[in-house]
Amino acid sequence: MDNILYITFIGFLVGVIGTGVGGMLALIIGKPGNQFLSLILGFSAGIMLTIVCFDLLPEAFERADFLVGLIGIIIGVLTIIIIDEAVHNHGNSKIVHERNFIKMGLLIGLGIALHNFPEGLAIGSGFMATRELGIGISIVIALHNIPEGISMAAPMRVGGMSRLKAVLFTFLVGLPMGIGALIGAVLGEISDSFIAFCLAFAGGTMLYITCGELIPSSSRLHMGRTSSIGFVLGFIVGLLMTK
Repeated sequence: MDNILYITFIGFLVGVIGTGVGGMLALIIGKPGNQFLSLILGFSAGIMLTIVCFDLLPEAFERADFLVGLIGIIIGVLTIIIIDEAVHNHGNSKIVHERNFIKMGLLIGLGIALHNFPEGLAIGSGFMATRELGIGISIVIALHNIPEGISMAAPMRVGGMSRLKAVLFTFLVGLPMGIGALIGAVLGEISDSFIAFCLAFAGGTMLYITCGELIPSSSRLHMGRTSSIGFVLGFIVGLLMTK
């Protein structure tokens, strides 16, 4: 029982620290200009796309049948589309512009939260295998959650959300990782198909957010090469992280 509580605590800690540190970095940076935000959003899009294509989805397809992964992706995309429509705001152009950034940050946060749950499963399962494996997985996950926290907090700050509230949201999206770690520790060996579906579902949500929100918004903010440079840099960093 004590071991399960320890693993759960580690899961919550890793989740909160990873995205929370990213949120605090965004707070320190302050309210960035359009060019800088374009760079950050492009960078985040590159990292997210790499994680989805070279980490989440390959792992999902390796653990279960292709159909399970495909269904997970489709349901993830449909879910985020429905949520996107539900939180869509109407009003004058300035309000819509600002609220769209807040909406973007919240949608990114939702994708991160969904992503964090199966990562929590990985932490819990890793610790049940060996302590060293669990620690190694925890460190890698914490590191790659930092830029995700930045990508979430930055647009919310530009949309007018207070620094405290933006950082608080980045802490909150880390909580599902602790829940995932608890389930992974309790069940020990979860069905590969279940884990594969969770990974594919999170991959689908992040794929839609990256292609439908991050990349277009990054390009609109600055018409030069900034967003493209940020995307390529993020893609390279993402490759290094997934390897």
